[in-house]
Amino acid sequence: MEKLTLLAATQMGMEAITAQELKDLGYNDVEVQNGKVRFYGNESDIARTNLWLRTADRILIEMAAFEAVTFDQLFEGTKAIDWASWIPADAEFPVQGRSHKSQLSSVPACQSIVKKAVVEKLKEAYKTEWFQETGAYYAIEVSLLKDRAVITLDTTGPSLHKRGYRKTVPIAPLKETMAAALVLLSRWKPERPLYDPFCGSGTILIEAAMIGWNIAPGLRRNFPSEHWSRMKDEHWDVAREEAYDAFSDEIPLDIFGTDIDPTAIEIAELSARKSGLGDELKFRALSFDQAHPNGDYGCLITNPPYGERLGEESDMKRFATGLGRMHKQLDTWSTFVLSPSKTFEKDFGGKATKRRKLYNGRIECQLYQYFGPLPPRNHGAD
Repeated sequence: MEKLTLLAATQMGMEAITAQELKDLGYNDVEVQNGKVRFYGNESDIARTNLWLRTADRILIEMAAFEAVTFDQLFEGTKAIDWASWIPADAEFPVQGRSHKSQLSSVPACQSIVKKAVVEKLKEAYKTEWFQETGAYYAIEVSLLKDRAVITLDTTGPSLHKRGYRKTVPIAPLKETMAAALVLLSRWKPERPLYDPFCGSGTILIEAAMIGWNIAPGLRRNFPSEHWSRMKDEHWDVAREEAYDAFSDEIPLDIFGTDIDPTAIEIAELSARKSGLGDELKFRALSFDQAHPNGDYGCLITNPPYGERLGEESDMKRFATGLGRMHKQLDTWSTFVLSPSKTFEKDFGGKATKRRKLYNGRIECQLYQYFGPLPPRNHGAD
Protein backbone atom coordinates (compact mmCIF):
# COMPACT_ATOMS: atom_id res chain seq x y z
CA MET A 1 0.00 0.00 0.00
CA GLU A 2 1.34 3.44 -0.96
CA LYS A 3 2.89 5.48 1.83
CA LEU A 4 1.18 8.84 2.19
CA THR A 5 2.48 12.05 3.69
CA LEU A 6 -0.09 13.07 6.28
CA LEU A 7 -0.49 16.26 8.27
CA ALA A 8 -2.23 16.58 11.62
CA ALA A 9 -3.30 20.23 11.68
CA THR A 10 -3.36 21.77 15.15
CA GLN A 11 -3.96 24.97 17.05
CA MET A 12 -0.74 26.95 17.47
CA GLY A 13 1.11 25.84 20.60
CA MET A 14 -0.37 22.34 20.62
CA GLU A 15 1.89 20.74 18.01
CA ALA A 16 4.12 18.92 20.51
CA ILE A 17 1.09 17.49 22.32
CA THR A 18 -0.31 16.12 19.05
CA ALA A 19 3.13 14.76 18.14
CA GLN A 20 3.22 12.85 21.43
CA GLU A 21 -0.26 11.50 20.75
CA LEU A 22 0.95 10.21 17.37
CA LYS A 23 3.98 8.58 19.00
CA ASP A 24 1.73 6.93 21.58
CA LEU A 25 -0.31 5.54 18.66
CA GLY A 26 2.88 4.05 17.18
CA TYR A 27 3.86 6.72 14.61
CA ASN A 28 7.51 7.38 15.37
CA ASP A 29 8.55 9.29 12.24
CA VAL A 30 6.90 12.61 13.11
CA GLU A 31 7.99 16.15 12.35
CA VAL A 32 6.65 19.13 14.29
CA GLN A 33 5.97 22.27 12.24
CA ASN A 34 4.05 25.47 12.93
CA GLY A 35 0.39 24.54 13.20
CA LYS A 36 0.83 20.95 12.08
CA VAL A 37 2.63 17.65 12.60
CA ARG A 38 3.83 15.67 9.58
CA PHE A 39 3.74 11.87 9.75
CA TYR A 40 3.43 8.97 7.33
CA GLY A 41 0.90 6.23 6.79
CA ASN A 42 -1.67 4.76 4.44
CA GLU A 43 -5.44 4.80 4.06
CA SER A 44 -5.98 2.78 7.23
CA ASP A 45 -3.93 5.33 9.18
CA ILE A 46 -6.21 8.11 7.92
CA ALA A 47 -9.16 6.33 9.54
CA ARG A 48 -7.24 5.48 12.70
CA THR A 49 -5.89 8.97 13.40
CA ASN A 50 -9.23 10.64 12.66
CA LEU A 51 -10.79 8.43 15.31
CA TRP A 52 -8.06 8.71 17.94
CA LEU A 53 -6.35 12.12 17.92
CA ARG A 54 -7.69 14.26 20.75
CA THR A 55 -5.77 17.51 20.20
CA ALA A 56 -5.58 17.77 16.38
CA ASP A 57 -8.08 19.75 14.30
CA ARG A 58 -7.98 17.64 11.14
CA ILE A 59 -6.03 15.07 9.14
CA LEU A 60 -4.78 16.23 5.74
CA ILE A 61 -3.10 14.36 2.89
CA GLU A 62 -0.15 16.35 1.56
CA MET A 63 -0.53 15.95 -2.18
CA ALA A 64 2.47 18.13 -3.13
CA ALA A 65 4.74 20.91 -1.88
CA PHE A 66 6.65 23.23 -4.20
CA GLU A 67 7.88 26.79 -4.70
CA ALA A 68 5.31 29.11 -6.24
CA VAL A 69 6.10 32.78 -6.80
CA THR A 70 4.02 33.02 -9.99
CA PHE A 71 0.56 31.81 -10.94
CA ASP A 72 2.16 29.67 -13.67
CA GLN A 73 4.24 27.84 -11.08
CA LEU A 74 1.17 27.33 -8.90
CA PHE A 75 -0.84 26.04 -11.87
CA GLU A 76 1.84 23.65 -13.15
CA GLY A 77 2.72 22.35 -9.68
CA THR A 78 -0.93 21.59 -8.97
CA LYS A 79 -1.58 20.06 -12.39
CA ALA A 80 1.40 17.70 -11.94
CA ILE A 81 -0.45 15.91 -9.12
CA ASP A 82 -2.18 12.63 -10.00
CA TRP A 83 -5.63 13.84 -8.98
CA ALA A 84 -7.51 11.00 -10.67
CA SER A 85 -5.93 8.51 -8.27
CA TRP A 86 -8.03 10.13 -5.54
CA ILE A 87 -10.85 12.14 -7.08
CA PRO A 88 -13.49 10.31 -9.18
CA ALA A 89 -15.27 11.91 -12.13
CA ASP A 90 -18.45 12.76 -10.17
CA ALA A 91 -16.72 14.18 -7.07
CA GLU A 92 -17.36 17.58 -5.53
CA PHE A 93 -13.97 19.26 -5.07
CA PRO A 94 -14.05 22.83 -3.72
CA VAL A 95 -10.77 24.66 -3.16
CA GLN A 96 -9.97 26.61 -0.01
CA GLY A 97 -6.86 28.69 0.47
CA ARG A 98 -4.66 30.86 2.63
CA SER A 99 -1.48 32.85 2.05
CA HIS A 100 1.08 34.33 4.43
CA LYS A 101 4.29 36.18 3.62
CA SER A 102 4.07 35.10 -0.04
CA GLN A 103 4.14 36.97 -3.35
CA LEU A 104 0.92 35.23 -4.34
CA SER A 105 -1.07 37.07 -1.71
CA SER A 106 -4.56 37.01 -3.26
CA VAL A 107 -6.27 33.97 -1.77
CA PRO A 108 -9.27 34.01 -4.18
CA ALA A 109 -6.88 34.14 -7.16
CA CYS A 110 -4.82 31.23 -5.79
CA GLN A 111 -7.98 29.19 -5.19
CA SER A 112 -9.12 29.85 -8.76
CA ILE A 113 -5.75 28.82 -10.24
CA VAL A 114 -5.66 25.59 -8.22
CA LYS A 115 -9.26 24.74 -9.15
CA LYS A 116 -8.48 25.31 -12.83
CA ALA A 117 -5.36 23.12 -12.64
CA VAL A 118 -7.26 20.26 -10.98
CA VAL A 119 -10.06 20.50 -13.55
CA GLU A 120 -7.59 20.42 -16.45
CA LYS A 121 -5.85 17.36 -15.00
CA LEU A 122 -9.14 15.54 -14.46
CA LYS A 123 -10.29 16.44 -17.98
CA GLU A 124 -7.29 14.58 -19.33
CA ALA A 125 -7.94 11.58 -17.08
CA TYR A 126 -11.69 11.25 -17.64
CA LYS A 127 -11.94 12.57 -21.24
CA THR A 128 -14.69 15.03 -20.42
CA GLU A 129 -15.19 18.78 -20.55
CA TRP A 130 -17.63 19.15 -17.66
CA PHE A 131 -17.85 17.89 -14.07
CA GLN A 132 -21.24 17.85 -12.33
CA GLU A 133 -19.62 17.63 -8.85
CA THR A 134 -22.57 15.76 -7.32
CA GLY A 135 -20.63 12.91 -5.69
CA ALA A 136 -18.40 12.49 -2.63
CA TYR A 137 -16.82 15.58 -1.06
CA TYR A 138 -13.08 16.19 -1.52
CA ALA A 139 -11.97 19.49 0.02
CA ILE A 140 -8.71 20.75 -1.49
CA GLU A 141 -6.61 23.40 0.23
CA VAL A 142 -3.76 25.52 -1.09
CA SER A 143 -1.59 26.96 1.67
CA LEU A 144 1.16 29.44 0.79
CA LEU A 145 3.85 30.31 3.32
CA LYS A 146 6.97 32.24 2.30
CA ASP A 147 6.35 31.41 -1.38
CA ARG A 148 6.08 27.68 -0.76
CA ALA A 149 2.79 26.08 -1.73
CA VAL A 150 1.41 23.01 0.04
CA ILE A 151 -1.57 21.32 -1.64
CA THR A 152 -3.66 19.09 0.61
CA LEU A 153 -6.82 16.99 0.70
CA ASP A 154 -8.90 17.26 3.87
CA THR A 155 -9.99 13.83 5.13
CA THR A 156 -11.79 15.11 8.25
CA GLY A 157 -14.46 17.61 7.27
CA PRO A 158 -15.76 19.52 10.33
CA SER A 159 -12.91 19.98 12.81
CA LEU A 160 -12.03 17.06 15.07
CA HIS A 161 -13.06 19.12 18.10
CA LYS A 162 -16.66 18.40 17.03
CA ARG A 163 -16.97 15.12 18.93
CA GLY A 164 -20.73 14.93 18.60
CA TYR A 165 -21.71 15.18 22.26
CA ARG A 166 -22.09 18.95 22.57
CA LYS A 167 -25.18 20.36 20.87
CA THR A 168 -25.71 23.52 22.91
CA VAL A 169 -22.89 25.73 24.13
CA PRO A 170 -22.60 28.68 26.50
CA ILE A 171 -20.73 31.87 25.57
CA ALA A 172 -17.10 31.30 24.48
CA PRO A 173 -16.85 27.57 25.24
CA LEU A 174 -13.48 25.84 25.53
CA LYS A 175 -12.86 23.65 22.49
CA GLU A 176 -12.77 19.91 23.10
CA THR A 177 -9.26 19.69 21.62
CA MET A 178 -7.94 22.30 24.08
CA ALA A 179 -9.75 20.64 26.98
CA ALA A 180 -8.13 17.32 26.08
CA ALA A 181 -4.73 19.03 25.88
CA LEU A 182 -5.12 20.42 29.40
CA VAL A 183 -5.88 16.95 30.74
CA LEU A 184 -3.00 15.35 28.84
CA LEU A 185 -0.58 17.98 30.15
CA SER A 186 -1.67 17.37 33.75
CA ARG A 187 -0.66 14.50 35.97
CA TRP A 188 -4.20 13.20 36.16
CA LYS A 189 -4.87 9.47 36.01
CA PRO A 190 -8.32 7.86 36.19
CA GLU A 191 -7.58 6.56 39.71
CA ARG A 192 -7.30 10.15 40.99
CA PRO A 193 -10.05 12.68 41.79
CA LEU A 194 -10.56 15.46 39.26
CA TYR A 195 -12.33 18.76 39.88
CA ASP A 196 -13.14 21.81 37.71
CA PRO A 197 -14.54 24.76 39.71
CA PHE A 198 -15.44 26.71 36.54
CA CYS A 199 -16.71 23.76 34.54
CA GLY A 200 -19.05 25.67 32.19
CA SER A 201 -20.43 23.10 29.74
CA GLY A 202 -18.26 20.37 31.31
CA THR A 203 -15.85 19.94 28.42
CA ILE A 204 -12.66 19.42 30.46
CA LEU A 205 -14.36 16.78 32.61
CA ILE A 206 -15.96 14.94 29.69
CA GLU A 207 -12.66 14.87 27.82
CA ALA A 208 -10.91 13.60 30.94
CA ALA A 209 -13.44 10.79 31.34
CA MET A 210 -12.93 9.82 27.71
CA ILE A 211 -9.17 9.72 28.29
CA GLY A 212 -9.60 7.80 31.54
CA TRP A 213 -11.69 5.10 29.89
CA ASN A 214 -9.71 5.17 26.64
CA ILE A 215 -12.68 6.23 24.51
CA ALA A 216 -11.66 7.26 20.99
CA PRO A 217 -12.91 10.87 20.58
CA GLY A 218 -13.98 10.43 16.95
CA LEU A 219 -16.00 7.29 17.53
CA ARG A 220 -19.37 9.08 17.60
CA ARG A 221 -19.03 11.04 14.33
CA ASN A 222 -18.58 10.61 10.59
CA PHE A 223 -15.99 11.87 8.10
CA PRO A 224 -16.28 12.82 4.40
CA SER A 225 -13.40 10.48 3.54
CA GLU A 226 -15.59 7.53 4.56
CA HIS A 227 -17.31 8.04 1.19
CA TRP A 228 -14.11 8.20 -0.86
CA SER A 229 -13.68 5.39 -3.36
CA ARG A 230 -10.07 4.91 -2.30
CA MET A 231 -10.99 4.60 1.36
CA LYS A 232 -12.40 1.09 1.64
CA ASP A 233 -15.01 0.22 4.24
CA GLU A 234 -12.54 -2.19 5.83
CA HIS A 235 -10.22 0.70 6.76
CA TRP A 236 -12.95 2.26 8.88
CA ASP A 237 -14.31 -1.06 10.15
CA VAL A 238 -10.89 -2.14 11.44
CA ALA A 239 -10.22 1.27 13.03
CA ARG A 240 -13.58 1.34 14.77
CA GLU A 241 -13.23 -2.25 15.96
CA GLU A 242 -9.84 -1.36 17.44
CA ALA A 243 -11.42 1.61 19.21
CA TYR A 244 -14.28 -0.46 20.64
CA ASP A 245 -11.82 -3.11 21.85
CA ALA A 246 -9.63 -0.47 23.52
CA PHE A 247 -12.48 0.92 25.62
CA SER A 248 -12.06 0.13 29.32
CA ASP A 249 -14.45 1.14 32.11
CA GLU A 250 -12.91 -0.96 34.86
CA ILE A 251 -11.74 2.04 36.88
CA PRO A 252 -14.49 4.02 38.66
CA LEU A 253 -14.18 7.74 37.95
CA ASP A 254 -14.24 10.45 40.61
CA ILE A 255 -14.86 13.53 38.45
CA PHE A 256 -16.72 16.59 39.73
CA GLY A 257 -17.50 20.03 38.33
CA THR A 258 -19.17 23.18 39.61
CA ASP A 259 -20.24 26.45 38.01
CA ILE A 260 -22.16 29.41 39.34
CA ASP A 261 -24.43 29.39 36.25
CA PRO A 262 -27.27 26.80 36.55
CA THR A 263 -27.81 26.91 32.77
CA ALA A 264 -24.19 25.90 32.20
CA ILE A 265 -24.66 22.98 34.59
CA GLU A 266 -27.75 21.85 32.65
CA ILE A 267 -25.73 21.95 29.43
CA ALA A 268 -22.89 20.03 31.09
CA GLU A 269 -25.24 17.31 32.27
CA LEU A 270 -26.84 17.07 28.82
CA SER A 271 -23.44 16.85 27.12
CA ALA A 272 -22.28 14.19 29.58
CA ARG A 273 -25.37 12.10 28.83
CA LYS A 274 -24.83 12.50 25.08
CA SER A 275 -21.24 11.33 25.50
CA GLY A 276 -22.46 8.21 27.34
CA LEU A 277 -20.81 9.36 30.58
CA GLY A 278 -23.80 10.88 32.33
CA ASP A 279 -23.67 8.41 35.23
CA GLU A 280 -19.95 8.94 35.83
CA LEU A 281 -19.67 12.72 36.09
CA LYS A 282 -21.08 14.89 38.88
CA PHE A 283 -22.08 18.53 38.37
CA ARG A 284 -23.48 21.11 40.74
CA ALA A 285 -24.48 24.78 40.43
CA LEU A 286 -22.19 26.37 43.00
CA SER A 287 -19.80 29.29 43.33
CA PHE A 288 -16.19 28.15 43.12
CA ASP A 289 -15.36 29.54 46.57
CA GLN A 290 -18.14 27.46 48.16
CA ALA A 291 -16.95 24.09 46.82
CA HIS A 292 -14.90 21.65 48.85
CA PRO A 293 -13.58 18.79 46.69
CA ASN A 294 -12.85 15.56 48.50
CA GLY A 295 -10.12 12.97 48.18
CA ASP A 296 -6.33 12.92 48.12
CA TYR A 297 -3.83 13.40 45.29
CA GLY A 298 -6.44 14.89 43.01
CA CYS A 299 -6.08 17.28 40.09
CA LEU A 300 -7.83 20.62 39.72
CA ILE A 301 -7.94 21.58 36.04
CA THR A 302 -9.82 24.69 35.03
CA ASN A 303 -10.29 27.58 32.61
CA PRO A 304 -11.69 30.50 34.64
CA PRO A 305 -13.86 33.03 32.79
CA TYR A 306 -12.16 35.85 30.86
CA GLY A 307 -12.74 37.87 27.72
CA GLU A 308 -16.33 37.43 26.56
CA ARG A 309 -17.13 35.29 29.61
CA LEU A 310 -15.86 37.88 32.10
CA GLY A 311 -18.24 40.33 33.73
CA GLU A 312 -15.69 42.51 35.54
CA GLU A 313 -11.93 42.78 35.10
CA SER A 314 -11.52 42.50 38.85
CA ASP A 315 -13.08 39.03 38.68
CA MET A 316 -9.93 37.60 37.08
CA LYS A 317 -7.85 38.62 40.11
CA ARG A 318 -10.52 37.32 42.49
CA PHE A 319 -10.63 33.96 40.71
CA ALA A 320 -6.84 33.59 40.84
CA THR A 321 -6.72 34.52 44.53
CA GLY A 322 -9.50 32.06 45.34
CA LEU A 323 -7.83 29.28 43.38
CA GLY A 324 -4.57 29.93 45.21
CA ARG A 325 -6.34 29.65 48.53
CA MET A 326 -8.02 26.40 47.41
CA HIS A 327 -4.68 24.99 46.22
CA LYS A 328 -3.13 25.57 49.65
CA GLN A 329 -6.02 23.82 51.36
CA LEU A 330 -5.79 20.82 49.00
CA ASP A 331 -2.23 20.05 50.05
CA THR A 332 -1.89 16.77 48.12
CA TRP A 333 -3.52 18.08 44.94
CA SER A 334 -2.04 19.45 41.72
CA THR A 335 -3.58 22.55 40.11
CA PHE A 336 -3.63 23.50 36.42
CA VAL A 337 -5.15 26.81 35.34
CA LEU A 338 -5.42 28.22 31.81
CA SER A 339 -5.47 32.02 31.98
CA PRO A 340 -4.44 35.07 29.93
CA SER A 341 -3.76 37.09 33.10
CA LYS A 342 -0.27 38.60 33.29
CA THR A 343 -0.53 38.84 37.07
CA PHE A 344 -1.91 35.35 37.69
CA GLU A 345 1.03 34.03 39.75
CA LYS A 346 1.04 37.14 41.95
CA ASP A 347 -2.72 36.91 42.48
CA PHE A 348 -2.57 33.13 43.00
CA GLY A 349 0.07 33.57 45.68
CA GLY A 350 2.99 31.63 44.25
CA LYS A 351 5.13 30.96 41.20
CA ALA A 352 3.98 28.07 39.02
CA THR A 353 6.02 24.88 38.89
CA LYS A 354 5.82 25.15 35.09
CA ARG A 355 4.21 27.45 32.56
CA ARG A 356 3.22 26.68 29.00
CA LYS A 357 1.97 29.08 26.34
CA LEU A 358 -1.28 28.01 24.69
CA TYR A 359 -3.81 29.83 22.53
CA ASN A 360 -7.46 29.61 23.46
CA GLY A 361 -8.82 30.62 20.08
CA ARG A 362 -6.85 33.80 19.39
CA ILE A 363 -6.28 34.64 23.04
CA GLU A 364 -2.72 34.04 24.20
CA CYS A 365 -2.82 32.22 27.54
CA GLN A 366 -0.50 30.46 29.92
CA LEU A 367 -1.18 27.08 31.45
CA TYR A 368 -0.05 27.62 35.03
CA GLN A 369 0.95 24.25 36.50
CA TYR A 370 1.29 23.77 40.25
CA PHE A 371 2.45 20.23 40.98
CA GLY A 372 1.52 18.56 44.25
CA PRO A 373 3.05 15.31 45.46
CA LEU A 374 2.63 12.23 43.32
CA PRO A 375 0.35 9.60 44.87
CA PRO A 376 1.76 6.35 46.19
CA ARG A 377 1.77 3.49 43.73
CA ASN A 378 -1.47 2.07 45.05
CA HIS A 379 -3.16 5.39 44.17
CA GLY A 380 -2.40 4.90 40.48
CA ALA A 381 0.83 6.84 40.04
CA ASP A 382 2.89 6.55 36.87
